[in-house]
Amino acid sequence: MQPFTYTSPRSAAEAIAAFGRAGAGASYIAGGTSLYDMMKLDVARPRHLIDVTAIEGLDGIDTDGAVLRFGALARMSDVARDARVLRDYPVLAESLSKAASQQLRNMATVGGNLLQRTRCVYFRNGTGNPSAVGVYPCNKREPGSGCAAIEGIDRGQAVLGQSAACTAVSPGDWPVALVALDASVEILGSGGSRTLRVADLYRAPGTTPHLEFALSPGEIIVAITVPKTAAGRRSTYHKIRDRESYAFALASAAVALDLAGGRVRRAHVALGGVATRPWRAEAAERMLAGQRLTAETALAAGRAALTGARAGRHNGFKIELAARTVADALMIAMERNA
Repeated sequence: MQPFTYTSPRSAAEAIAAFGRAGAGASYIAGGTSLYDMMKLDVARPRHLIDVTAIEGLDGIDTDGAVLRFGALARMSDVARDARVLRDYPVLAESLSKAASQQLRNMATVGGNLLQRTRCVYFRNGTGNPSAVGVYPCNKREPGSGCAAIEGIDRGQAVLGQSAACTAVSPGDWPVALVALDASVEILGSGGSRTLRVADLYRAPGTTPHLEFALSPGEIIVAITVPKTAAGRRSTYHKIRDRESYAFALASAAVALDLAGGRVRRAHVALGGVATRPWRAEAAERMLAGQRLTAETALAAGRAALTGARAGRHNGFKIELAARTVADALMIAMERNA
């Protein structure tokens, strides 16, 4: 780990100003459950850390207003056990409670979780020094160095949204649920405030996989807002993984259903564990509109959700797995009382 300096501002404005003074190499830190890990691996090398956890007013949970509003510094565990979220939006609660361990959820923030970087083993392996033992090329870590995963062991890699430069999976659970529910983030920077859909926060890898988020230097996420919807009650986050706890998804699905007269009026469907960013399954949503939900229509929608999927050498199983994950999630959501 390289040396770094540290500051703890008391307001968002102070944090943004500190970032501006520090210049290149500055990084915000909240719970630190992801960044500290990457620093120890020598993948992230910030020269100046700006600890935002002392900023007051960014940890609130408001479920009484026109939208659900979560301060960026709210802890994952606090949001996951909020009574209103548990009752009316189980997809949100489950996406948080199925992520990491309880200890990490007690530290990690819902804003910081949105900016979690990939768990691709090639990205996380090494310093980028070609002479180092065990280091693999990674365009996300070292732009222009290549992607070892494309010709390597790609069991955990994406089958949706890949490019010739990167196949790394977006690792989050919470972002998948937020994308399904059309959530947005409130952002503050030196140029003022703005709002961005969570779906638009994530950039496709294209030829620049190292540019992962649609944030300008120094911008900070201050809150997450989720439109209220009756579909929230018939919702679930279904996650398939190699082991039941503390593991990242091989495939996951966030689903919320608005039903009328036994038919789907609107479906919200998003995928995790199989794409380079949280993946909205619009083809599945269109297929389900007006349909009675049966095991057969659910599986057809699941397969529609994987339209355009491309398997690598070892991850072809993910396509059928993800389709069935969506189908199972649809049936779980349908059976929940609205």
